[in-house]
Amino acid sequence: MAIRDWPDGEGPREKLLQRGAATLTDAELLAVLLRNGLPGRSAVDVARTLLIEFGGLRPLFSASKQQVCRLQGLGPVKYAELQACVELGRRIAGESLQRGAVLTSPELTRHYLSQQLADRAYEVFAVLLLDSQHRVIQFVELFRGTIDAASVYPRELVALVLEKRAAAVIVCHNHPSGVAEPSQADRRITDRLKNALATIDVPLLDHLVVGDREIVSFAERGWIG
Repeated sequence: MAIRDWPDGEGPREKLLQRGAATLTDAELLAVLLRNGLPGRSAVDVARTLLIEFGGLRPLFSASKQQVCRLQGLGPVKYAELQACVELGRRIAGESLQRGAVLTSPELTRHYLSQQLADRAYEVFAVLLLDSQHRVIQFVELFRGTIDAASVYPRELVALVLEKRAAAVIVCHNHPSGVAEPSQADRRITDRLKNALATIDVPLLDHLVVGDREIVSFAERGWIG
């Protein structure tokens, strides 16, 4: 049955307007984005199928265009709309660490980095540049791709720190596998970056590895020293 044939007030859009978005299920919220179903299937039915197919909202929104567009009823336009929602979420989260915000809480930093990196389908190596009061100067993605000791160039980080006149640095990267446990390569990279920054008297405060449900802090493990 098409949603337009449902009882008044039971369609996802009507429920959202009358009762608030928090009252909708994942499938109903997704149906609002999809707008249209398929012959014989409502948008909610299609949304439920997508959530089952991908295993939840996070894997659906982090899926590639090819993965999404191979499914019936979805194409580049729907993929673009889903990605726009993801990016809006990142930008909203980013407003919590705008330029000048003070990093008073490790949890604030973790939440921000999780919003920025946890759903990426590829590895991203990034840096939080801070001033002498640990206020945010800028969050910069240094590069994307497989991260190993050969692909992270300390001189690029040093040049960026000097350009932005940063007084302290937090580096971070994600593990698309979802497992946040740092590798030996991660530890070697951290040592190289810390030593390079030491030549310009800028401390590396932490290296955070972002997984699906966990963020590992090198500082908390005593690996920054």
